[in-house]
Amino acid sequence: MTAKLNWTLAALFVVSMVANFAVRPDPGVPNIDILPDMAHSAAYASFSTNPVLPDGKTMQPPVPGTLPRGFKPLRYQAGEQEALRASAELTNPLDPQKAKERGAVVFQNFCAPCHGGSLRGDGAVALHGFPAPANLKGEKSVKLTEGQMFHILTFGQKKMPSYASQLTVNDRWSVIAYLKALQNEPVAPAPVPEAPK
Repeated sequence: MTAKLNWTLAALFVVSMVANFAVRPDPGVPNIDILPDMAHSAAYASFSTNPVLPDGKTMQPPVPGTLPRGFKPLRYQAGEQEALRASAELTNPLDPQKAKERGAVVFQNFCAPCHGGSLRGDGAVALHGFPAPANLKGEKSVKLTEGQMFHILTFGQKKMPSYASQLTVNDRWSVIAYLKALQNEPVAPAPVPEAPK
């Protein structure tokens, strides 16, 4: 019985191999669509109306209470009391030496236009008539804790808007590491001009 079954299976295998080589598909010809709606569904532009969905919008808001993958919620709100709480509870989780390199790039792209390369609030924006931002080398700014700086970058403060939508959490911590390193550098004395000869 088993010998008969083995011979039958071997014959079927040979027949399937012959059929495979005899009916070789042409790679240049597309396959036959059996259920074409699955492969070619009607696409709607993100901001267009959509007759299929109940609210008529194509782009749907996220389900309330859901978070993007890898996102950790920040348990703080805007305001001075929350900034003080952040000051007491938050510290930079990144390695300062590794974060400074990324922080320099983030600072040049997002902070230098207002605060300037010297951190003294003399960036291009201030030179063109806009109110000067805080001097990041000033006594008040140097005394800010990492948590307070993170709160300011996240929620904004006074003239400075929130950067939460432009900078990831790691980029905010990176620029804080970079700023703290620059704030702790000793201030070099102004160069003395040479006497004319």
